[in-house]
Amino acid sequence: MDKLLIRGGRTLGGEVLVSGAKNAALPELCAALLTDQPVTLHNVPRLQDVSTMLKLVRNMGVTADRDDNGTVRLDAGALSNPEAPYELVKTMRASVLALGPLLARFGHAKVSLPGGCAIGSRPVDQHIKGLQAMGAEIVVEHGYMLAKLPAGRTRLQGARILTDMVTVTGTENFLMAAALAEGETLLENAAQEPEIVDLAEMLIKMGAKIEGHGTGHIRVQGVEKLHGCEHAVVADRIEAGTFLCAVAAAGGEVFLRHARADHLDAVIDKLREAGCDVKPVDGGVRIASAGGARLKAQAFRTTEYPGFPTDMQAQFMALNCVAQGTAAVTETIFENRFMHVNELVRLGATIHVDGKVAVVEGGTALSGATVMATDLRASASLVIAGLVADGETMVDRIYHLDRGYDRMEAKLRGLGADIERVTGAAS
Repeated sequence: MDKLLIRGGRTLGGEVLVSGAKNAALPELCAALLTDQPVTLHNVPRLQDVSTMLKLVRNMGVTADRDDNGTVRLDAGALSNPEAPYELVKTMRASVLALGPLLARFGHAKVSLPGGCAIGSRPVDQHIKGLQAMGAEIVVEHGYMLAKLPAGRTRLQGARILTDMVTVTGTENFLMAAALAEGETLLENAAQEPEIVDLAEMLIKMGAKIEGHGTGHIRVQGVEKLHGCEHAVVADRIEAGTFLCAVAAAGGEVFLRHARADHLDAVIDKLREAGCDVKPVDGGVRIASAGGARLKAQAFRTTEYPGFPTDMQAQFMALNCVAQGTAAVTETIFENRFMHVNELVRLGATIHVDGKVAVVEGGTALSGATVMATDLRASASLVIAGLVADGETMVDRIYHLDRGYDRMEAKLRGLGADIERVTGAAS
């Protein structure tokens, strides 16, 4: 099992290329299921979840070819098996995104209940409720969602869908399903993330009629058929935010090529308040930091976009551990997303958790140790802590990291970090 060995204490400098967004690439791979014509996606990141999704669509009968430059070509014209089996999706919660496209195009689908990180419950009831509002008949049996259209129906029906909570994957599923539905669909309480906007822009290139994406109210006028398209996946704002926090903690000056400052307003505001110089420049974002010990710890509360993202909570907490002062971190999205706290404490951090709030006493000199990644973003926080810890830090179970970061250790090494991937015994 691969691990990361980090020798801390180096400042970072230079340029890093931000990869395409995992959370845009996965639904966009599923969007290719909506048409029998070829779809080409550029800037697709090399991640374990992307590989899993490609295996999934190939199992359905889709032709999917991938090159070394991040381009994926898909052709679902011969799709013959509208099923997402448990064996292929047990490690990836994004599998639920196949449900809407398959149901919309073929009138039936069998999709396993999804798996993924153990950071809290991610109920699919909102997906089921929304698709049922569009006329689908859905039952859950033996761990699968079995969906079909009523007898005599050939298309889903447009509907008003108001979810009980803001759901990113739910909004994506409804967008894809509504694109081929009969009539108009209104999505209220819709997610507003940049990845939603990017998916909508891809669907529009395919012939969909969508308005309001990027707001809480999205209107979709269904069409009978979608065609192929060529689309570049938007840059990953969470990867960019992770590198911003890494530079802030370790110190130095780095240019993040392709990063979008307008997608990271909440994170950048906190970094500036902490004492970093962060500015959008032509082609990306530049950050300069004197290092975490000269920064001021920042309190924040996670919430839906455009607020502070839950996917950046662990990384910013690692920065707070070495910054000066005490700061409260409040997690409102997932009930089990403080699992990295115990591992940061192993490195010398002082953190007290009370329910949804973690109080971080900053100004601590971290020391290297062996730590274990518990989920995707937790693993990134441990890497950041390792960059500033004294001595050697070994991060175990980095298969979590590989699910969402495209060769992170190589990118950090290019910035001057002393980090390497090593292979050890399974743990």
